[in-house]
Amino acid sequence: MSQPSKWPLPPESSRFVVPRKIIDQLRHHPISQDLYPMGFGYYKSARNHTMLRRTHDDYLLIYCLDGAGKLTVEKSEYHIQAGDLILLPRGKSHAYHADHSQPWTIYWIHFAGPRADDFIDYIANSAGPGDNTSSYVTPLGMHSRLVGEFEALLGSRQTSYDLNGFIHASSLLRQLLTLIAEIRPLARQQEAANSLDLERIHSLMQARVHEQLDLDTLAAAANLSKFHFVTKYKELTGTTPINHFIHLKIEKACYLLDATNNAIGEVSFAVGYDDAYYFSRIFKKVMGISPTQYRRMRTGAVSYKVE
Repeated sequence: MSQPSKWPLPPESSRFVVPRKIIDQLRHHPISQDLYPMGFGYYKSARNHTMLRRTHDDYLLIYCLDGAGKLTVEKSEYHIQAGDLILLPRGKSHAYHADHSQPWTIYWIHFAGPRADDFIDYIANSAGPGDNTSSYVTPLGMHSRLVGEFEALLGSRQTSYDLNGFIHASSLLRQLLTLIAEIRPLARQQEAANSLDLERIHSLMQARVHEQLDLDTLAAAANLSKFHFVTKYKELTGTTPINHFIHLKIEKACYLLDATNNAIGEVSFAVGYDDAYYFSRIFKKVMGISPTQYRRMRTGAVSYKVE
C-alpha cells in the first residue's frame, strides 16, 4: 500500500495500518475481497503534516473537519477547507500539506479492491445537476452522520484483531462510501451568519467524543456567544448542547461495552473520562443502570429492570 505519512502522532490522534497478513486474508475472503481498508486514522490540528507520493498504488479518502490544507494532483492545485472531501484513485501522483497557520484536522482511509473504481464512479455519478466540483475534491460540508461512520471505522479496530473484526471494517468502509454518494447531492452553501449549522456542531461533537468539549469551543464553532448558542441550540433540538454531547459519549460507551471486553476504566478513558467512578455515575444517570450491569445484560448473566 501507499504508506501513510510519518507525521508524529499527538495523544488525541490515531493511525492504524492493517497488517499485511490480514490484508492478504481480506483480499481472498468472499465477503471483503471486493473492497477493504488498508489503513485509516484521525489527525487533529496536524501542524507540519505533509506528504508527497510520486507513485500511488491504492485509493485515498480524506475528510477535512477543521482548518485548511493544500492538495496538488499532478499539475493541479486545490485549497482544502473544513467540509471538503478528497478522493484520489490509484495511479495519481500527488502531494498535500496542512496549512501553516490553520493546520487541518482530518480523517483518512487508504483502501483497495477490484470494486474500488466502481465506488468512486458511483460517488462521482451521484452529483446533482450543475455540480462543477473537481473530480478529486468535493465540498460536502459538515455531516455528523459521516463523522459517525468514520468514528465507527476507527472504533472497529478496538473490537478484535482477528479476521472477523477486519471483515466488519470492510463493511463499514462500504457503508461510508455509499453514504458519501447519498449526501453529496445535498451539499449546501454555508448558512446565513445568524443561523445555527447543527451539522457542523454535531460533527465536532462526534469527532471529539473521546475528549472533553466545553461550551466555549462549541459556541466559537457556531460564531455565537455562549448564551445565544445555548438558546438557539435548545430551540432547535429541545436539549442543551452539553447534554447531547454526554449522550453521544454514552452511546459510544455502550458500543464499546457491547463489542469489546475492555475493562470499565478503559471504556471510561475511551470516551473522555479519566475518572471511572464519575463515568459510571454519568452512565447510570443516562441509562438507568451501571456499566457493569449493562455488560451483564449483554452476556445474559442477569437481567435488570430499567426505571
